Amino acid sequence: MSVLVLSEHDNASLKDATLNAVTAARALAEKAGGDVHILVAGKGCAAVSDAAAKIEGVAKVIVADDAAYEAALAENVAPLIAGLMAGYDAVIAPATTRGKNIMPRVAAALDVAQISEILSVEGADTFTRPIYAGNAIATVQSSDAKKVITVRGTAFAKAAATGGSAAIEAVSGGGDAGLSTFKGAELTVSARPELTGAKIIVSGGRALGSGQAFHDVIEPLADKFGAAVGASRAAVDAGYVPNDYQVGQTGKIVAPELYVAVGISGAIQHLAGMKDSKIIVAINKDEEAPIFQVADFGLVGDLFTVVPELTSKL
Repeated sequence: MSVLVLSEHDNASLKDATLNAVTAARALAEKAGGDVHILVAGKGCAAVSDAAAKIEGVAKVIVADDAAYEAALAENVAPLIAGLMAGYDAVIAPATTRGKNIMPRVAAALDVAQISEILSVEGADTFTRPIYAGNAIATVQSSDAKKVITVRGTAFAKAAATGGSAAIEAVSGGGDAGLSTFKGAELTVSARPELTGAKIIVSGGRALGSGQAFHDVIEPLADKFGAAVGASRAAVDAGYVPNDYQVGQTGKIVAPELYVAVGISGAIQHLAGMKDSKIIVAINKDEEAPIFQVADFGLVGDLFTVVPELTSKL
């Protein structure tokens, strides 16, 4: 079974989410015997393809270097992937914003059902995936000839970024489909680690009461840890912090080594995004808060007193 992996990149560097997807692809390829190839679609992305070629377990890197793919518009990338699928049994992408945008179009073009956010590969056609906000795990079996899959990165280890020596092959696609145009992007710039790749995350909830409280209480603690800052959906909806801080089912799925939840009650939506963290520390004045059911360490107290004290002692 030959498996194609859609790489995650910014045209300059390969993102770690690709490494998790490669691990899933290798597990799938090994079930039926086959190779893992990586697709790098972008513009001026030679550095990305070189990095992809070094990933352990990758047999070939396919490069589509064209201005039409520079912004990874789904309307342009999806037809490229669909055209390549004549030579593959499955295509896998990380369940990132890019993957979730492109892969449904690929599935529609191939007239197959997408298998979303898999947690494990049980067989050549069988996978597990979360349902009901992660409260249940479904085992699904696909009879489609072509498998279109997204991978929850926190469920798979990262493939080794070095040790491989894959061949690099250039391909041409359909170019610009003329259906959409990239106008620009407003990106949040932060000196802190990127949320999905951070080893330590300090998250705040609605109990903080304001964006200023995030600045005064959460950020100093995060700075002490060298951590990323996250938030519950309630805090984001209240306007305390930007959308890209959100951790949860409709936000970012994370699994850091340490997750500190401050003033977060632990709604199902939030737990779905962080309960795979290695160590969870919860700080909440409500001792009945659901977050304590998944926490490894819990501290009942007023966050406006407890957190500054903790920060001062680090």
